[in-house]
Amino acid sequence: MTRILITGGAGFIGSHLVDRLALDSSNRIVVLDNLRRGRRENLEPRAENVWLVEGDICDRAVVERAAEGVDLVYHLAAQSNVLGAVTDLDYSFRANVVGTFEVLRAAAQAGARRLVFSSSREVYGDPESLPVPENAPLKPKNAYGASKAAGEMYCRTFRSASFEPVILRLANVYGPRDFDRVIPIFVEQALRGLPLTLYGGKQILDFVWIETVVESFVRAGWGEAPAGPVNIGSGRPTDLVTLAKRVLAMSKSRSDLYIAPAREVEVSRFVADTALMQCTFCMKDTEDPLDYLAKVIEYIEREYTARPVGI
Repeated sequence: MTRILITGGAGFIGSHLVDRLALDSSNRIVVLDNLRRGRRENLEPRAENVWLVEGDICDRAVVERAAEGVDLVYHLAAQSNVLGAVTDLDYSFRANVVGTFEVLRAAAQAGARRLVFSSSREVYGDPESLPVPENAPLKPKNAYGASKAAGEMYCRTFRSASFEPVILRLANVYGPRDFDRVIPIFVEQALRGLPLTLYGGKQILDFVWIETVVESFVRAGWGEAPAGPVNIGSGRPTDLVTLAKRVLAMSKSRSDLYIAPAREVEVSRFVADTALMQCTFCMKDTEDPLDYLAKVIEYIEREYTARPVGI
């Protein structure tokens, strides 16, 4: 039996990780989530297998209670939206820096053998060249990237012979249950017949399917721990104009594309060098990173049509 704590487990990535880990009946799963972005309904299919602790990762007593007796911790709880982090700097710092410290402290104190930390490609800022390897300099250009870089530093300071923090730097993850990020925003705009707004219009990003990310988390939790951070991405570039046109075609939308001025806080180009991911976790790049876009459109279309009028 493995007792597993997933912070942020009611959120987009966290709930998919819960789904995967709950398939093994020997896993005992604790989810700690303040439900600010997470949703109870994301956990409903696994309600019998999951103990949900509603609370804040900055609350030491709550974190210690959730971490009691755990073997493995997945730390995903965060202010995970770049613009949200910029508009609420205090919450971003508390959640992503103070909260990460409290989770690391509680995990080590509880005797957990490993903690897998969900970091971000935002720690690199706008890189000098593509693809970006893990040894590229950290130059975050916004508060979110800076907070994730700080979280990584705390992970390294907590590393010991008996406690192994693992750092995964995620590219742009997409899949069902996500919201307020570029793909779900584009899909909702297309389904409503609204213009798809591209800020700058020249962005090149690395989109990675949620199941690839979940698999990387699972493999990071068992086996030999990598010594340093590992990029998790598709390893393929996608420009946002191509993404927007593909969303329009697949959703059969007649929405227009609108190019707005670029937002200075946003990273404009990133593609992960995934050689270390492939070697460490025995995973392969995806030929077409948007292979599963239809599943997202179908999911959001169901959600959209099921909403009451006016919501």
